Amino acid sequence: MSVTEIAQIEIKPGMEAEFEAGVGKAAPVFKRAKGCEAMRLERSVEKPSRYRLFVKWATLENHTVDFRGSPDFQEWRKLVGHCFAAPPEVEHTQEAVKGF
Repeated sequence: MSVTEIAQIEIKPGMEAEFEAGVGKAAPVFKRAKGCEAMRLERSVEKPSRYRLFVKWATLENHTVDFRGSPDFQEWRKLVGHCFAAPPEVEHTQEAVKGF
């Protein structure tokens, strides 16, 4: 069963457009990562400097070991890390109930 990484990311005020552009440039980094099946970024309506990054991985280890230990993780951080107001809060989930 696949795993979804959910990263809540707070961005420094005024850097939202730069962050979104960086995530766009990082899409190929995720696409080529071992076990990465999908990624998307969503922005909070109520708190515009808060984002949630959703990445679907085949296994937990594809994220925590393969990706985090790869040069691509460093590339990801180089593209967007300077925009972070604080370290991202990351958790992993698995589907429990499919509603429709």
